[in-house]
This record gives sequence, C-alpha cells and structure tokens, in this order.
Amino acid sequence: MGEPLRIGLVAGEASGDQLGAALIAALRARRPDVRCFGVAGPKMRAQGCETWAPADELAVMGLAEVLRHLPRLLGLRARLRNRFVAARPHVFVGIDAPEFNLGLAARLKRAGLRTVQYVSPQVWAWRQGRVRTIGQAVDRILCLLPFETEFYERHGVHASFVGHPLADQIPLEPDRAAARRALGIDSALRVFALLPGSRVGEVERLAAPFLAAAKVIAARWPDALFLAPMASAETRQVFERVAAASRGPAVRIVDGDSHRVLAAADAVLVASGTATLETLLSKRPMVVAYRLSGLTAFLLRRLRLVKVPYFSQPNLLVGRRFVPEFFQEEVQGEAMAAAILGLLGDQAYLSELQREFRRVHETLRRGGATAAADVILQLETVR
Repeated sequence: MGEPLRIGLVAGEASGDQLGAALIAALRARRPDVRCFGVAGPKMRAQGCETWAPADELAVMGLAEVLRHLPRLLGLRARLRNRFVAARPHVFVGIDAPEFNLGLAARLKRAGLRTVQYVSPQVWAWRQGRVRTIGQAVDRILCLLPFETEFYERHGVHASFVGHPLADQIPLEPDRAAARRALGIDSALRVFALLPGSRVGEVERLAAPFLAAAKVIAARWPDALFLAPMASAETRQVFERVAAASRGPAVRIVDGDSHRVLAAADAVLVASGTATLETLLSKRPMVVAYRLSGLTAFLLRRLRLVKVPYFSQPNLLVGRRFVPEFFQEEVQGEAMAAAILGLLGDQAYLSELQREFRRVHETLRRGGATAAADVILQLETVR
C-alpha cells in the first residue's frame, strides 16, 4: 500500500469553508486514506481537516481593509509557507481568498509543491494583468463559472470548469411551501430575505440601508415578514445592534440556514458575492448591493480597475444587466425598496427570471466537488 494522500488547504471565510468541506468529502470518497490540513472553517473541521488556523482570519474585504491587516496576514502567510513545506502535501489547494492564496501558492510552487487555486479570482473583471502571475503561481485553476476558462485559455493558463457545488446542493425546483413549514411561516405572508453579507465589515456597511429598505417595504405591505440569515455570531451581533437603532419593522434573525430562508422568500436584498448565486439558484428575484470603504471605492474608480459593465454574478452569468445593482453611494434604502417592489409587480419579468435562472443552474450543475477532486487527484499522479 502506498503512502496516505496529503492535501494542504487554505480556505477563506464561510464560502471557502463550504467549498472545502465538500471537496474533502469528495476526496475521501475516492481516497479514504486522505489527510487534509491547513486553514479551515467549522464545516471543514467537521470533515476531519486538521486546522492550523481558522478560516475567518482571512475574512478581509477591499484594498483599504487589506492594508490595515497586512502585517498580520503577511506573518500568517510566512508561517503557513514554512509549515506546508515541512509537511510536503502532495497538492496544495487554495480555496478562494486569492490575494492571500496566490502569493502563498507561488512560494510553495517554487519549493517544489503542486499548487491549485479553487475559485478563480475575478481577474477577467479587474486588474487583468494579474493573469500571467496567476499562471506562474499555480498548476491549475478550478473555475466555478463557465466563462472563466475561456479567459484563461486565451492567456495560456491551465484552467478547468468544475461547476459550482451550490448548484448541486440546491434543487432545481426549490420547495417554498416546505421551507416555510420548516421555518414556521404562514404560507400566505409576503416574505423578504435580507442578506447583508458574511463579513462583519459588509454587515456594518449594508445593515442600515437594508433595514431602511425594509421600512419602505413594510409601509407598502404592513404584514410583510423579514428574515435575515446570519453567517456567524459576529455578524449577527452587528446586525442586531443596527436593527435596534433603526426603528424599522421587526426582523427575524436566523442563524445560518440561508438555503431554507431563500427558498421561503418572495424576494431578496443581498450583498454582492456568493449569496447572489445562492439566490439565483433559489430562483428568487433580487436586488444586489455592493458597498466598500470610501478609499477602496475611490481607488477602483480613479485607477479604472474594473473591466466589466456589471459586478453581480447573476448578471455576469445571464450575460446582461438582468437584476438591479446598487454600488456605493447608490446603496440607499428607498431606491432599493422601489427596485424590489417593481420586480414583484412585473409578472413577465418574474417568468423570464425563472427560465433564465433555471438555465444557469443547469449549466453550473456539474458535480462541482467531485469534478474538483478528480482534477486534484490527476495532478497528484503526475509527479
């Protein structure tokens, strides 16, 4: 019998932890002897990943925010580099968190390790010049979205489209009635989901405008119910503090369980990121908000770093401006409420949304974690 398979992993925050847990399960289904270690969240730990540091240490958003945490992050990356080189995993997999993981992968590749980036950075959207250094840092990019591999192929970088694990986890036809029964919600109520982000900084910036939008919606539909699934105890604490000061309608906070909340909802206010894809897969109309620190937004605009006409994953996947987007100073409660109420009043749009989101869902449904595990195991055998 050969030596056990060793996989090094570094996952960034909640979405990376979810991807990492599914990947570990898929690897173990093929290689029961697999040993995984590195930076992990609770779901990865539950799958048996040896944890050197918690995933939320990488939950930093935006250029300005990264600068403030840079000394800590650089110290962590140096310690991880030394530890991975000593442990000699057969393959190192950086899961999301590209600003952190690609630098680490480059150092590990120079030390003779095979390296993979699972989740492409949005290099096709901004700072496209990074593509050459990405190709030098990793042996393979595992792409969750189909249009990403085309970009890498044009630049001679090895990339594989593996689909998105969320597309496998969420049914093609979400059961609204079952979700409402499980949450104890009357089937006749209008339900709005508020998802202001998985990071504390996001919730600090978006909770107030989301609650302001809820106040406008409640004036239109006094019996509307507002649900807010929170990614962590820390984000819940921030949201509760802002809600207490908002004087808006009551909001029922749910710990996690975003899949069920989205299935139960009629419409969604959501922070840009993985939650927008989760909302798409749940086939729910949405308004997407993206608010960064003032300095980060200024730099993005001043340096003209953004190369796409829209930022949300649903619009990128549909290929046009299909869901309303609000960026920075546009993130205002009244405007977002007007947008979401307008969507709910447009039956032709809602029918088209079901067709478009189902088409995208079927495209992304590739057995994502299994496909990713297969690519990683292929790399491990080519030594």
